[in-house]
Amino acid sequence: MADGAVDAGVVGGGGEPDVSDSLRTFGAVVQGFRKRAGMTQEELAERVRYSVQTVASVEQGRRFPTAEYVRRAEDVLDAAGILSGAVRHLSRQPGLASWFRQWARLEATALSLYTYECRVVPGLLQTEAYARAVSLNVPPVPDEHELDQRVAARLARQELLSVARKPPTAFTFIVEEAVLMRDTGGQDVTRGLLDHVVGLVEQNWNVEVQVMPLRQPAHAGMDGPLQLLETPENEWFAYSEGQENGRLITTRKEISILQQRYAKLRSQALTPADSLSLLKRRRGAL
Repeated sequence: MADGAVDAGVVGGGGEPDVSDSLRTFGAVVQGFRKRAGMTQEELAERVRYSVQTVASVEQGRRFPTAEYVRRAEDVLDAAGILSGAVRHLSRQPGLASWFRQWARLEATALSLYTYECRVVPGLLQTEAYARAVSLNVPPVPDEHELDQRVAARLARQELLSVARKPPTAFTFIVEEAVLMRDTGGQDVTRGLLDHVVGLVEQNWNVEVQVMPLRQPAHAGMDGPLQLLETPENEWFAYSEGQENGRLITTRKEISILQQRYAKLRSQALTPADSLSLLKRRRGAL
């Protein structure tokens, strides 16, 4: 299921979620050390060189802290090894599939992230209404609590798009035009989705979206969706996902092949400017 329960490592069907409250507990511990130090979230964010959103998300238990964040926070807050010890027992928030956890941790500090999707709009670009519609379309139908977990996990990941992150991640998305024409959830949901994506592209200089046109005889993405990312150490990893499973790809040969395919896809898709025009025309036609 794309990016997790149809995008973003979110559990669906037989996927296995984490159900631990350990993230919330860890966040409360960090908050306690911060208050003991007499710091606001803004002051801690400046000291650890992460965004205020990241600091808040960690304290609220909505974000898995990176190793670098823990190291810096522990030093700034004089936590004497307590945070680094506690982080070893963390599990991800409910709603993220077990197979997606490693990739999600790499995402948190990626320098660049490339996504090609042919089934749904990528999770990082989804609205809440679209995410709910996608989850409700894929059997088995979730109960209300499970649905809320899926959607919350997906939306929490969108903090990665922030230009306030240091450094901000560079994103490119290639999405099939057919996905945008499907009207998942109905026209009102699609209008909101298109408005959201157009706004992201226009307001976030680190986000680039390309649309693969319906008619494209030469197409390098016939083997399905793919994701690539570059770490702060300039290492590359890839990720692919299908029905009820996902795979982190680490071998250089496989990554090289996927990089070649992604480069070809970028040349075959509409340019970012033409893609933005298409999104606006599609929105205006609804």
